[in-house]
Amino acid sequence: MKISKENAEHYIWGERCDGWHLVKNGALSVIHERMPADTQEVRHYHEQAQQFFFVLSGVATLEVDGEVVTIEPHQGVEVPPHVPHQMMNRSGAEIEFLVISQPTSRGDRINA
Repeated sequence: MKISKENAEHYIWGERCDGWHLVKNGALSVIHERMPADTQEVRHYHEQAQQFFFVLSGVATLEVDGEVVTIEPHQGVEVPPHVPHQMMNRSGAEIEFLVISQPTSRGDRINA
């Protein structure tokens, strides 16, 4: 079955951010996320899941274990398990990106 933001399971996180589950099973999670300007996620890490953040549009800021990385469209950053990280949108425009987690990060999040 073809999947897109239009037919994927949607949820709201944080104050004003959106997520769409493109793949959702125990072995793999692919989420399309949208963050309005000047929003951020809570800093956290995962015990099992490794993650890959891939920016589709806008400019994202990702803090990974104390290092701040700017991610532009069509660039990505891998975050291994046990590494604290925090996605932020410090730009004046919304950003959209994919979060790919293997295995799924559901139930595997510890605030740092």
